[in-house]
Amino acid sequence: MAQTPKTVFLEDLTWTELRDQVQAGKSTIIIPIGGTEQSGPDVAVGKHNARVKVLSQRIAEGLGNALVAPVIAYVPEGGYAPPTSHMRFPGTITVSDDVFEKTLVSAANSFKIHGFNNVVFLGDHGGYQNDVKLVVAQLNKAWSGSSARAFVPPEYYDASSDGYAKILRQRGIRDDEIGTHAGLADTSLQLAVAPQMVRQERLKNAPKLGLADGVYGGDPRRSSAELGQLGIDAIISRTIAAIKKDTAGR
Repeated sequence: MAQTPKTVFLEDLTWTELRDQVQAGKSTIIIPIGGTEQSGPDVAVGKHNARVKVLSQRIAEGLGNALVAPVIAYVPEGGYAPPTSHMRFPGTITVSDDVFEKTLVSAANSFKIHGFNNVVFLGDHGGYQNDVKLVVAQLNKAWSGSSARAFVPPEYYDASSDGYAKILRQRGIRDDEIGTHAGLADTSLQLAVAPQMVRQERLKNAPKLGLADGVYGGDPRRSSAELGQLGIDAIISRTIAAIKKDTAGR
C-alpha cells in the first residue's frame, strides 16, 4: 500500500490526504509569494520563487502544524507600455496590482473553505509588500466573526532585507557591496538555497556591475553560501517565532 508522502507541500498530496491532515491539526497554510524578475546577469530570473519555496518549507517544518501552497510567481514588476522597473530586462513577468491582490484573496478564501484557520502570506520581494498588507486587512474584515485569520508577518521580509544587512555589516561587509537588489546580500542568500541558479564562475571574474546590468547599489562578486546561510537561518527562526506568536491559542 502506498503511504502518504512526508511532505509539507500541498501540491504533493491528494485531496483525501490533505483533508485528513487538516482534520488531524494542520491548521496553518503558508502562501509563498515569489516573483519572476531580472536579478543581474548572473542570477536566474526565478530567484524569488526558488528561495521562498525553500524558506516556506523549512518554516512549515519548524511550525509542525503547517502546509505550503504553490508559489505565486506572477506579481507586479512594473509596466510594459512603456517598460518600467524590472520590465526593462528580458525574462521579467508582470501583472497589475489589482490582478495580484485578487489572486491572493481568491487563494486565501479557497484555503478557508477547506478548513485552514491561519492563512500566512510570505512575500520574498519588496515591491508588493503593501499590496499583501492591504489583502490581509481586507480578508480579516471579511472574515470577522469566523475562526479564520490572515497574517503577513513583517519579520520575514525584514529579516531578509534590513535584518540581513545588519548581520553582514557585523561581518565586515560594506554597504556598497550589500546592495538592495542583486548585490552581495541577494546573491549570497541564493547561493545558500539554490546555488545552481547563480553563475558563480562568471560572477567572480566579472567587472563591477551597476544599474544598467540590473544590480542596484551593491557588488555581488564576494557573495558566498556561507554568508547567505547566516541570513537564511535568521529568516527562518524569526519568522517561525512571529507566526507562533501571532497564532498562539488559535
